[in-house]
Amino acid sequence: MAQEEFIRVGTTLYKIVNQPRINGGFVKKRIVWNNETLRQDYGKDFIATVPKYDGFCTVPNHVDYQPVVDKFLNLYEPIGHQPKEGEFPHIESLIRHIFGEQYELGMDYLQLLYLQPVQKLPILLMVSEERNTGKSTFLNFLKAVFQNNVTFNTNEDFRSQFNADWAGKLLIVVDEVLLNRREDSERLKNLSTTLSYKVEAKGKDRDEISFFAKFVLCSNNELLPVIIDVGETRYWVRKINRLDSDDTDFLQKLKAEIPAFLYFLQHRTLSTHKESRMWFAPKLTFTPAL
Repeated sequence: MAQEEFIRVGTTLYKIVNQPRINGGFVKKRIVWNNETLRQDYGKDFIATVPKYDGFCTVPNHVDYQPVVDKFLNLYEPIGHQPKEGEFPHIESLIRHIFGEQYELGMDYLQLLYLQPVQKLPILLMVSEERNTGKSTFLNFLKAVFQNNVTFNTNEDFRSQFNADWAGKLLIVVDEVLLNRREDSERLKNLSTTLSYKVEAKGKDRDEISFFAKFVLCSNNELLPVIIDVGETRYWVRKINRLDSDDTDFLQKLKAEIPAFLYFLQHRTLSTHKESRMWFAPKLTFTPAL
């Protein structure tokens, strides 16, 4: 039997487990464990071998990732890609399709996500009433690039007060978004610019952490997926057209090109410089769809 993994963080013992997911695969979880149980299972000397940390931290980095920062266990997840020079025609075609005439801005957006994960970015909202537009493919592509640092939320998750499972993420994605209440839009706007955030988990005290998540929203409702006030500059709205072809292997082709794409992003020069708290000057990300 493989050696089971335990850690101690502060004064609490955890067992690291792989919880099976409904669609196959696993999600890594830390379960609070009991010292006495550990002693019964492994003997009294085993506990001395358990790695010890002073606490948790969340330090996002995709290039020089550190699993432990000053005796604090990093909750941000490493991404498993090794950048490698090469071509990425399918990724390029997807980015051209999603960002259209704002292609270079779209590249900047992805480069900032990769190289400056703490930088605030506008709320990206993709709308289209048509089917087969590639919106979901783009979301799945983001998930493939940034892996466990992307979480797919429902509208209900977003409204829930318990947010511990998405507070330390890079991207919070809502497919089929319908946040058409005034308090939803206020919450979105506040979260998109806040620097720290009170995290709540069931049965635990509130804990303040730095908040760097970006929102990517999709909707088939072109008229009112979210309440956006006149003059609001925090949203980047793209109307997405239908795809010409329907390639069922497209996502696999995208995944194969990720190392080449990340290599390109590491060596690319940004087409913009920081002009607002969300990086882009609002006039750049303005679209008729907004």
